[in-house]
Amino acid sequence: MEVPIQQPRKTRKGAIIKASFLFLFIIAAIYVIRFTPARGFLTQEALGRFLEVAGIWAPLAFMLIYTAGICLFVPGTLLTALGAAIFGAYWGFVYVWVGAMAGASAAFWIGRTLGREFAASLIGDRLKKYDDAIERNGLATVLYLRLVYFPFTPMNFGMGLTKVRFWDYFFGTGLGIIVGTFIFTFFIGTLKEVWASGNWGELISFKVFFSVGLFIFSLFIPKIIKKIKGED
Repeated sequence: MEVPIQQPRKTRKGAIIKASFLFLFIIAAIYVIRFTPARGFLTQEALGRFLEVAGIWAPLAFMLIYTAGICLFVPGTLLTALGAAIFGAYWGFVYVWVGAMAGASAAFWIGRTLGREFAASLIGDRLKKYDDAIERNGLATVLYLRLVYFPFTPMNFGMGLTKVRFWDYFFGTGLGIIVGTFIFTFFIGTLKEVWASGNWGELISFKVFFSVGLFIFSLFIPKIIKKIKGED
């Protein structure tokens, strides 16, 4: 019978301290976004004015805001919708995808740095095999969870607590979110174009119907993926 290796007391104490910082960071992030004036910044009008002042640096500023927003538990759908509404269907997609990747990577790093040691100390023999499996099949696991729309920000931090390799996580995330991101930004960006033009006749254009069709299709992606994998 294999005897689990006990962590040295100092090492375990350090892991607990780091995990405490992670917990406090998450609580503080949620508080700042939900209960302070910062939440008023996350509107198309407010963000649009700020980016207008940024001038040619607006795309970079938006991507940095998206990155910070993901780490602060701002809903990714809100940030994506803002990006599509401000920059349009195509450039909005580019800036949103880059911002989402940067935010996902930063949140993963925070989770890995502050929480992995403590999480590892809690893993017994029963859970260790799942942790090892995630390490072996990291790319496939991350890709699948992204395709079935597993909650974005919790997964970013949560994957940092596992043994998954960063590059498996990075490429799995990049491939997994690209379709959904394009569909959503194309849908929002197209409707924004029609709204801005004031030409409501364009609502029956091919582009609008196509964007609506893509958006509806995206809602069925999780079921399609699960059916392919033979799940209920």
